[in-house]
Amino acid sequence: MIEAILPASVACEAAYDDPVPGPGELLYAQERERIAKAVPKRQREFTTVRLLARRALLRLGQPPVPLLPNLRGAPGWPDGIVGSMTHCDGYRAAVVARADGTASVGIDAEPDAPLPEGVLDVVGLPGETEQVMSLAERHPGTSWDRLLFSAKESVFKVWYPLTGSELDFSEARIDIDPVERTFRAELLVPGPLVGGRRIGAFPGRWTAGHGLVATAIHLPAPREPRA
Repeated sequence: MIEAILPASVACEAAYDDPVPGPGELLYAQERERIAKAVPKRQREFTTVRLLARRALLRLGQPPVPLLPNLRGAPGWPDGIVGSMTHCDGYRAAVVARADGTASVGIDAEPDAPLPEGVLDVVGLPGETEQVMSLAERHPGTSWDRLLFSAKESVFKVWYPLTGSELDFSEARIDIDPVERTFRAELLVPGPLVGGRRIGAFPGRWTAGHGLVATAIHLPAPREPRA
């Protein structure tokens, strides 16, 4: 799913379950320490996305390395690499790209089911809530509130590596195109500086299938001026 909404320059690996790691694909000691006290479900998710991430890194010619989460839970990537991970019931994915072509990338997958009661009021701005209700009437069959949530998760995953700071749900406004399967995230706070240019919005794409909705944002690296 994720690979269909990202450019070919991004290496993607995904699984619909928790595959048994092959030889040499077990966690590093530092990684095991980070989840030693986690519940089994969390341990399985943590293990699978790192297995997938290392497979994706190999596609870029990168050797396997520990991928340790920071205090916010974001994975640390090798120098010169950017990436993103996601996991939910029935799906895990990891994507990586070279930093000389990609400034940041964010992915998220969620069950294609309505958000729990009250969550939309927390994550959605008034205009977004109205948009979700309108989309549900005009295009039934997709959980638009869950898609909105997923898009905001992808926004944060692009934002955080560029800024190192938090971004609240209320600080980005999502506009979803149900036909083109794209979305635009307008930042309501000063955006990150990328190549000396301040970014005010992130363009994204979305997809649905296999009982899931998924979103992705790819922010290209600025091109070096020609001599």
